[in-house]
Amino acid sequence: MSTVSEFISRHYRHFNAATLKDAAEAYSAHLMKGGKMLVTVAGAMSTAELGLSLAEMIRKEKVHAICCTGANLEEDVFNLVAHDHYKRIQNWRELTAKDEQQLLDQHLNRVTDTCIPEAEAMRRIEAAVLEEWVRADREGQRQFPHEFFYRILKDDRLRKSYQIDPKDSWLHAAMTVNLPIFVPGWEDSTLGNMYAGHCISGDVHNVHTVRTGIEYMISLAGWYTRTAEKSSIGFFQIAGGIAGDFPICVVPMLHQDLRREQVPRWGYFCQISDSTTSYGSYSGAVPNEKITWGKLSLDTPKFVIESDATIVAPLIFAWILGW
Repeated sequence: MSTVSEFISRHYRHFNAATLKDAAEAYSAHLMKGGKMLVTVAGAMSTAELGLSLAEMIRKEKVHAICCTGANLEEDVFNLVAHDHYKRIQNWRELTAKDEQQLLDQHLNRVTDTCIPEAEAMRRIEAAVLEEWVRADREGQRQFPHEFFYRILKDDRLRKSYQIDPKDSWLHAAMTVNLPIFVPGWEDSTLGNMYAGHCISGDVHNVHTVRTGIEYMISLAGWYTRTAEKSSIGFFQIAGGIAGDFPICVVPMLHQDLRREQVPRWGYFCQISDSTTSYGSYSGAVPNEKITWGKLSLDTPKFVIESDATIVAPLIFAWILGW
């Protein structure tokens, strides 16, 4: 067995392992039939360096849009410019409150087993993005959070600070192809908090210089409607939360609120989740519940893989890429 795909074919035969293989096969089949795929990214997947596989999925046109949290949007770029300053915590399950305080005193913000350095990552990116916020505010322009990132990545102002190969940054890959990105709830990210601070201090005068929320839904509705005219659109969900709940709602919104009943529902659905199955939880709901909300159809291929997304997502991407 010389490839990841061959290993999966040989060993992944039952339970969650079999579902992983089935979901990967169905993803590939969806693309082979001319389908498109929206991938949602929640959790701390950028700090988990999902870009190592997701960037290639974008370059190979296996991903056609992304919906992610503000944290995943920014943390991919944090890693791009400050990777060598990150601190790995081996015994992260055993940390005491005193240990956590010591990390804070060193300006190290912990994400499970990894600490993001404030000065080298957060403040460096804040300085670059603030220039764009102020410029846009002064010129009366308005852009989405990801568009500000595209701008600073495109002009290479940060290149001298890169500490990983940019081919391993999923946002850098997305920028090169101008991939549609939707970032609901951006306000609760680190840069969202910083932006609020700069609005309060008066550095940015118009709070709407950064477009968010409802405007992202309007943009998503336009993308979905245009794309669905030519292709079935699949939904590949990594973890749960707003990154998944926000975009999947676009279909019932188009049907029920805009009366566009001819727009097709999602043509594929897969969720990687370690949430306990529960009908009181969005992240833990089984896919069939989404039928009642008008999100999925009776015949939509549906998969739930109950496992750690940091393990499962790269394996599925490897299968799809033929690795």
